This record gives sequence, structure tokens and C-alpha cells, in this order.
Amino acid sequence: MTSNAEVPLLPTKFRRQKNVANEEASISGAVFNVSTSIIGAGIMSIPATLKVLGIIPALILIVIVAFLADLSVNFLLRFTYAGDMTSFSGETVTYGDVMRESFGWIGSLLVQVSVMISNWGCLIVFLIIIGDVLSGNVNGESLHLGVLQECSVVLFRQVESLRYSSAIAVLLAVVFVCISFVMAMSALFQGKTQKLRLFPDLESQSSFFNLFTAVPVIVTAFTFHFNVHPISSELGKPSKMTKATKISLILCAVIYFSVGFFGYLLFGESIASDILVNFDRTSESPLLNDVVRLSYALHLVLVFPLLNFSLRGNIDELLFPKKPVLANDNFRFISLTLVLLALTYFAAIAIPDIWTFFQYVGSTTIVSIAFIFPAAITLRDARGISSKKDKVIAVIMLILAVATSTISIATNIYNVRKQ
Repeated sequence: MTSNAEVPLLPTKFRRQKNVANEEASISGAVFNVSTSIIGAGIMSIPATLKVLGIIPALILIVIVAFLADLSVNFLLRFTYAGDMTSFSGETVTYGDVMRESFGWIGSLLVQVSVMISNWGCLIVFLIIIGDVLSGNVNGESLHLGVLQECSVVLFRQVESLRYSSAIAVLLAVVFVCISFVMAMSALFQGKTQKLRLFPDLESQSSFFNLFTAVPVIVTAFTFHFNVHPISSELGKPSKMTKATKISLILCAVIYFSVGFFGYLLFGESIASDILVNFDRTSESPLLNDVVRLSYALHLVLVFPLLNFSLRGNIDELLFPKKPVLANDNFRFISLTLVLLALTYFAAIAIPDIWTFFQYVGSTTIVSIAFIFPAAITLRDARGISSKKDKVIAVIMLILAVATSTISIATNIYNVRKQ
């Protein structure tokens, strides 16, 4: 079966043009696609991490996770292109292929299952937020009817059909930052801003371990590794993908910290795990509140099909490995799309809080996709291209990922039992 990861994310005309102008356009398109893959529902919980960590530690953590994400993507690209950083080798074209080469079919299965769980979880969170914004709350209970807004976009069969929506999605995220800035500055001049903490409040030992619960949120916010191969295969040269990744990570890090800082400045210790809830509760600027919430709901509507495409492709490849390409089978394509949408809808009703998803999935499958699997591939070194420096970095990445995830999961379980 031909993997859906081979379907281009950028228009074919960009690939065929050779002049400099079009080459730059293709990289800019990749930046939009990578940025759209990164900026999802995770941004809504970034302000809550500032409440947990304090401003300075949160900024440091955002920078560290972005830096490690860049390193892990470079590991994947090196083993995909067999050390050739100038042309596409065509030997391994998906994340699963790279893992299969290093760890056999078990490695490939682990990646597929992790991507399916992570992406489905993200889609559930998207619907929770979209439903809250578009349908509002009744007696404290959310009506998750935003699913109707997705029907027109999840039925696209080629990701390249979504190339313009990626640019719009990133623009809407920037609009969200700008409006948050305006509201924060207005509150500052009126003396209505909240008191900020530069460092965490460590009153007890449990407070210290609670700091680790913020790590999965940041890791989730920077995980886009499942879309590295389809984007890089379209660009043709991994050096272009490396450049697009760096630009996207820097852009997203700035957006994340800006939203976190302005949100924390506006709402302080009362900030919710989903900052849109705070915008819903305040009535100081009802028009701006509505613009903020609607703009980001629209952003998630545009991001939804990109993650849905990856999820649908992985499930189809796992369940129907010998069937024709999914996009060419009308019945299988529509059936799988509708079943996934229905399951996501019902799960969104059942899950009460997006923080729950970030805590547990962010500590398991997402951290595996972002850091554990790339580090393991580098240490396994099936192609004999890892340097001593690479292996040292991989060991550090692996230790940090496993240690922080273990502490985070243990702390969450302890807090649940304590309640």
C-alpha cells in the first residue's frame, strides 16, 4: 500500500519550479504547514503553565522543549535521508518506516499506535473547545456541537487542498496574540492587571512535584513529528525542511510565550486550563472576548483536517495494509472519515477538561513521538551514521523525557487519589 504520508502537503507547481522565488515560496509554505501542525489546542493551556511554573521557568522550559524538538526532527531527517542532506533518497518515507528499519515491525506499530492515540486525543480537545465557543455553556455543561463545522473540511482527500487554510490558521493565531496584547495593555493602563509570579510558589514537597505536570503541556504544544515526512518529501531536500522547522519553532515559541504572558497578566491565579473559558467569563470587553474566542475556534477548525488526515491515514494503513490508496476508494474513505468524526464527537462529550488529556497523553504517546522514538533511533544507529555527539544528545533527551514523564504521571495519580 502506498502510504498517505507521500501525499504532498504543498502544491505541485511549487515543486516543479526551479527559480529562487518559487523555492522560497515552497519553504514558506512548509513553514505554514509545520506551524499549523504545532499550534493547536496546546496554546490554550500555555497560560496555565505560567501559573504553575512562574514566568521565568516557563520561558526557559518553552525554549528547551523547542530546542529539543528541533534536534529530534534532525535525527529523523538524517535517518530518513541516510545521511544525504541534499536530495530525497526515497528509501524511507514515513516515521513508521524509520522505526521499522531500526526496530522491525514492532517499532512501526508503536509509532502508528502512538500517532493514532495522540492525534485522536488532539481532535477530541479541538471539538471540546470548538463546541464551547460555538455552542456556549448551559448550566455549566458544554454542548459540543462544533462537530458540524468540521464536516466540510475533513472530506478533503489531499492535504494539498488545505495549503491555504494553513496560512489562515497561523494568521488567526497571530490575531489571537495581538488581541490578547491589546486587552492586557488596556488592563495595565487601567490598573486591572493581576499580580504575576516570576518563580513558582514552593510551599511543600508536593508543590515541587506539581511543577512536572506542566512539562507534558509544553511537549504537546511542540509535537508535530508525525507530519515531518509528508512535508519534507514535498520539499525534496532535507536542508529545506531543517530551515522550515527552525523558523516554525521560533515563530511558535514566540506565539506561545506571548499568549501565556498576556493571558497570565489578564487573569492571574484565576486562569483556567483552557484560557478561552476565562474570556467567556469576563464581561469587561464583550466584543473583544467574542472576537478572541471565535478567531481561535476558527483556527482549530482549520487545524482539525490536518491532524485528521494523519490519523485517518495511520488507521487505514494499520487496518487495510493491502488495500489501494485510501483517497481512491470512495466507500472506505467516507466510512472511515465519518466513523472517526462520530467517535471524536462522543469522546469530546465524555471528557470534561482538556488538562486531563495533556497530562496523560502528553506524558506517554506524545513524548514518545517527539523525543523517545527519535532518541532510540539514533542510539540504535541502524545505518551507522550517528556520531558520538549524537548519541550523547540522544541519551540526555531520553533520560529527560522518561524522567519528567514518569514524575508527571506519578504526581497526577497521587493528586487524583488525594482528592
